Amino acid sequence: MAANPADLPYRPCVGVMLLNPAREVFVGQRIDTTAEAWQMPQGGIDPGETPEVTAMRELAEEIGTNNARILAETPDWLTYDLPDELIGKVWGGRYRGQRQKWFAMEFLGGDDEINLQTAHPEFNRWRWLPARDLPSMIVPFKRDLYRQVLTAFSHLLP
Repeated sequence: MAANPADLPYRPCVGVMLLNPAREVFVGQRIDTTAEAWQMPQGGIDPGETPEVTAMRELAEEIGTNNARILAETPDWLTYDLPDELIGKVWGGRYRGQRQKWFAMEFLGGDDEINLQTAHPEFNRWRWLPARDLPSMIVPFKRDLYRQVLTAFSHLLP
């Protein structure tokens, strides 16, 4: 018998809202889906890592550079639940969703530093977009979380 999703824990993660000088947000198109699934960089916290260290590691792993500095972080951890059809299919069925600490970061490099051909690629294309466009680009089950991130970092956005 499958576990009740409500009994499963949240996966501890970080998310990064990477901002270019125009204060546009980096998003990548996920490589593991046929549907358009854009997202900001994010990933799991390894044992013994701080959220800040994880955020910098995830940037390097996902976009090939962590040439950025932290501008702000969410005061609280934000959560989202997976849709029923994904529970049990991702993360070995161990989690119901993610519990994330989000960081707004200023990208200090040039676009030529972004390289999606990393050791374990997660994105097949990327772009900068206005923050207001984020919720419409994201898979529906993450939209509320992204709205919370936008609210938390609204003081940094045009």
